[in-house]
Amino acid sequence: MPVTWFPTSQLLWVRIAAVLFTCTAFSVVANGGWLPHGGMADWCIFSWAFSFACTLLVLLVEQCSLQSRIPVSWSNFPITVACYASLLCLSASIIFPVFFLKGQNLSQEVRDHRIASTVFSCLATVAYMVEVSLSKARPGEVAGYMKTAPGLMKVCQTFVACIIFILVSDPVSYDHHPALKWCMAVYCICFILSMAVVVLCVGECTGCLPVPFSKFLSAYGLLAVIMYLSATILWPIFQFDKKYSRGGDQTKLIAVAVLTGLNFLLYLADLAYSARLVFVSV
Repeated sequence: MPVTWFPTSQLLWVRIAAVLFTCTAFSVVANGGWLPHGGMADWCIFSWAFSFACTLLVLLVEQCSLQSRIPVSWSNFPITVACYASLLCLSASIIFPVFFLKGQNLSQEVRDHRIASTVFSCLATVAYMVEVSLSKARPGEVAGYMKTAPGLMKVCQTFVACIIFILVSDPVSYDHHPALKWCMAVYCICFILSMAVVVLCVGECTGCLPVPFSKFLSAYGLLAVIMYLSATILWPIFQFDKKYSRGGDQTKLIAVAVLTGLNFLLYLADLAYSARLVFVSV
């Protein structure tokens, strides 16, 4: 009987494809893309490199059967990595052509390298989305929290908050009125608590809370919905009303308003799911 090191499974080949696509994306652009240092260029390179490294780690651990030696919940860690990687690669697939292809006066070789990186970034995004689809919990299945819809929404909530932080900090656009400082406090508090939930689940520490994890999620979900509702109302009023506005980059301010509304909807859906979800923390 032939001995094979790699078992054949859809999930395995999707991960191998994601590793190859992300590796190619940052290798091609690093070799001949001639990107500037800093800013969005570093973000795109980080997105591809981080996704590549984490997925390669997941592959090696699973194929060497080292899950029991890794101090994390293996029912939660791989899908968390895949979800963050899909969002990172998606953002890079949008940012890279907008900033480094559109309207750029480039030599044919440099343009070809950048186009190739964009294509492989899009392919990596698709691969990670397929991995998330294959890994997520099915209806009625008892699974780790991060495989459920609320768990995946926690990842989206923290990612959207990170984008908001980038937009409001360069230049600082929340320091000219107390209501805007409250909005920033909402973004920070909800980000910290959502990230804490992700870390607790991946680190198998949900039992360390002084209250049952399900009750903590319900209480926090309700609090986050109320806080984000206030930010969704206050941010547009104090940024776009002529009585309070001090100008600034309107595109970024509008993007923050849209992302605030998006996160409000994510927290609202999260609360609705959490209220009726039955899961087992592993």
